[in-house]
Amino acid sequence: MTSNSSDWPALLAFGPLVDADGGTFRLRTAEREDLPAILRLLADDPLGSGREDPSDLTPYVAAFEAIDADPAHLLMVGEWTPGDGTVSRVAATFQLSFLPGLSRQGSWRAQLEAVRVAGELRSHGVGAAMVQWAIDESRRRGCSLMQLTTDKSRTGAHRFYERLGFTASHEGMKLVL
Repeated sequence: MTSNSSDWPALLAFGPLVDADGGTFRLRTAEREDLPAILRLLADDPLGSGREDPSDLTPYVAAFEAIDADPAHLLMVGEWTPGDGTVSRVAATFQLSFLPGLSRQGSWRAQLEAVRVAGELRSHGVGAAMVQWAIDESRRRGCSLMQLTTDKSRTGAHRFYERLGFTASHEGMKLVL
């Protein structure tokens, strides 16, 4: 278990989900050993493939340790167990961070990042289950707002988040440093 896992349920079951093979999906806190699988998920699209370099785990391990040590940050993975009983594997991930702020009468906000689901599990409720868990956890922690950014080219992701109740109310900006 990770060092800050006592702050939330370490394992949640969301299955069974309906897909071609049936199966179960469960959400848990990420462990260092999950990094290669997480990196595969992050790199498994045109944008991520140009950003991620899993050949050197050093920067990823440092980032994982910082996330894991800070109770204001959660790195979660989803394990998929196919209906045929074969071995479970990490098939989804996201990061959830809790940010204090002075605006909105000093309220906390949740920042949802790096939501990824393996291609074969998309459109089967896995992403919606993960985001709903993140929303519920954010409410449990007293957040009044959840925010996320998604690349303008990810139109499918835009539709997904809109179906879950998110609105494109702001224009996000980034500066690569």
